[in-house]
Order: sequence, then C-alpha cells, then structure tokens
Amino acid sequence: MKYFILIIFLLSSAYIFYEGLRDDPTYIPSNLISEEIPEFKIESIKQYESFSSADLKSGEIKVVNFFASWCPPCKVEHPQLKKLSEKYKLYGIAKKDEIRNLTKWLDDLGNPFVKIGLDKNGMTSIDWGVYGLPETFLIDHKGMIIHKHVGPIMKKDLEYINKLITNVK
Repeated sequence: MKYFILIIFLLSSAYIFYEGLRDDPTYIPSNLISEEIPEFKIESIKQYESFSSADLKSGEIKVVNFFASWCPPCKVEHPQLKKLSEKYKLYGIAKKDEIRNLTKWLDDLGNPFVKIGLDKNGMTSIDWGVYGLPETFLIDHKGMIIHKHVGPIMKKDLEYINKLITNVK
C-alpha cells in the first residue's frame, strides 16, 4: 500500500512538472484583456496635448504606451514606437516622470505620440495593471483592450503587433 501511494505521488508530481514546462514563461496574462479600458484622467503637459479614457473609446485601433524618461528599456523601444506611429495612433502615458526630463527626452529622441499625459502619482498605471515599464496596450475601436505587451517592443515584435492590429480591423 505504501508503494502504491508513493507511485501515485511520483506520477502526479511528474505530470505537474511536465505541464509546467509546456507553459510559455515569457507570457504574462492580464486581467484586462477583452475588458473595457479603465476610466482615467491624467495630468497634461504644457507643450503636448493630453487625453483621457474618452479619447480611446471610439474610432480606430489605438496603441497606449506606458513609459518614462528614466527607464532604459523605454529608450531601447523608442525607434519601434516611431515606426508604429507611422501606421497607428500612439498615446503615451509617462509614469512618475519629471516634466523637464520628459520634454528633453522627447525632444532628443522624437515624439511618436499623438497625445501624451503624465501619470504623476502612478494611479493610472495601477488601474491598467502596469507593474513595470515599458508596457504597451492595443485598444480596439470600441475601447476594449485586445493585447498587452510587457517590456520593450523590439524589431521582432513589430510584425506580431502589426498582425494583431490587422486581424482586428
């Protein structure tokens, strides 16, 4: 009887281990996928047009990028954001940033955003489920979140994002 329990335990452990290996460790699920975007209003920055949740709820596909001037991976993804901005409307939310640093950063690297706002206290980021920077969300024409990209968008990610957006249109 004792061996039977041991065999059951070992088989169960092996099965759980095997199932765990099949999961993609780079995939981080979001509770907001297929949900409407959270209501928010962010602080405006003088030289840039700001926005709120109402701007994202109608029209075409939109891309919302959470970033900061103090974030090294955000600088790495910036060229890809500029490429995306050639095809789609990008909205930027700068998390816990200084306006002076942010404007210098955008002046130096270029501004790919149609509208941009400042999440000074980080509450908007929390509402969206952002826990690291950068994070990017694809929003459909009804204001529903269809995809969340965690980390910097790299060249290899552009094709996947373009395919996602094309399939939604």
